[in-house]
Formats: sequence, C-alpha cells, structure tokens
Amino acid sequence: MTQWMSWLRSNDKEILAILNDLAKKSVEVSEELVNLFEDIKNSNEYHVKIKKLEREADELTRSVFAELNKTFITPLDREDLQRIASKLDDVIDYSEGISGRIISYHIQSTPPYMPEIAKELTKQTKEVEFMISKLKNLKVSKDLITHCRNTSDIEHTIDDLYRNALGKLFETNDSINIIKLKDIYEAIEQASDRCVDVADVVEDIVLKYA
Repeated sequence: MTQWMSWLRSNDKEILAILNDLAKKSVEVSEELVNLFEDIKNSNEYHVKIKKLEREADELTRSVFAELNKTFITPLDREDLQRIASKLDDVIDYSEGISGRIISYHIQSTPPYMPEIAKELTKQTKEVEFMISKLKNLKVSKDLITHCRNTSDIEHTIDDLYRNALGKLFETNDSINIIKLKDIYEAIEQASDRCVDVADVVEDIVLKYA
C-alpha cells in the first residue's frame, strides 16, 4: 500500500510539473513576440524560435493528456487539468499564429500598439505561470485569487489597446492592410482571452480546494 501511494504522489507531481513547463513555454513565446515587434525587420528569426517553442509545447500538451489517461487518481479534478493544458496550448498556438502571419503577410513595419499589447500579454503569461507553479507544489491558496484578478485586469488593458489599434487602423484607406493587421490584432486578443480562461480554472480550483 505504501509503495502504491508513493507511486500516486509521484504521478501527481509529474502531471503538474508538465503543466508548469507548458506555462513556462507560454512565457517564452510571449517574450519572443515582444522581441519580434521591437525588431520586426528580423521577424523571421523570431518566428523560427516561436515555432520551435510551439512544437515543444505541443509535446508537453500531449504528455499531459497521456499522463491523465493512464492515471486513475489525479491531484486535482481531471477536467480542470485538461482545461488548463488545452487553454495554455491555445495561448501558444495563437501566439505562433501571430508570428506566422507577420511572415506570410509580409509585414515590414511594427503595427501600432502591438509592442504594448505584446508586453501586456507577457505580463499575463507570467501571472499564469506563477499560478501553475503553486499548483505544481500542491499549494492551493486563496492568495491565488489576486493573480486571477490581475490576469483579468491585464486582459481589460489589452482590450483597450486593441480598440485603440483598430481605431488607428481604420483611419487609413488601405483595405488590404486593414484586413491583414486586423487579423493579427484579433489573434493576440484571443491569446489574452485564453490566459483569462486559465485563470478562471485556477479560481475554480481555489474555491474547491483552498
């Protein structure tokens, strides 16, 4: 029995450790987006880095689901762990999609407000990574609610920047450029929304376990 319980605890830590690695990847990807928008002439270099991180994140996401499928008892609700993995993967996928669009749309100059939005997204992913790191140590504390709220507050800031960016964009008469940049703005807003989705799951966990 002792050996069985030891295996369970080890497997608990494995699942949560993988989720934490996935959260760290979201931070790395968002930081590379900041670098890309600050040095857009070398956007291909950053896209290559982001694409590599996105593939590594896909492997981590598959690992989470594989561990969950073979684990009878999970450290937290199985559905919560699945949602965290899925939403974190979405954050990274949307971010990779942004850098991919910069390349495929041949964007040569930094879109208005995009560096600021990317920096706010990085703040969000860092909040998320902090929350997941606490879950990794099975420290479900009501203090995490503050970080959930911070993540939502940042999302509101990104929404404001997004609206300002669209306003600036529609002042131009270049319909093709409007379509391209609107697509990029919407993708980064979606990445931000998925961070809030993770925060919502963490808040649910806190309310259940803290």
